[in-house]
Amino acid sequence: MQQRFSELRCKEVINICDGARLGYVDDLVLELPQGQVIALIVPGPSCFFGLFGRECDYYIPWPCIKRMGDDIILVDVIPEQIKQPKHKMKKKIL
Repeated sequence: MQQRFSELRCKEVINICDGARLGYVDDLVLELPQGQVIALIVPGPSCFFGLFGRECDYYIPWPCIKRMGDDIILVDVIPEQIKQPKHKMKKKIL
């Protein structure tokens, strides 16, 4: 089955472990030069109505994906185990 990344971004990721909506696909992790998809990246929940950004993103390994439908992706994960801290650039103070 072939799909474009733009089609994946329109699909909502739902965890079958607890029924939680994790969000929409934001990025992919690829293994080069094979071009194999290693994981999906889904933005984590916003802090304080989205005013202060997000604490972490969800890193969902490809083997955890159980089904891909027309509009959703079903995954089987434990949310605490797939959270990855966002890499923030630190500003240098001169």
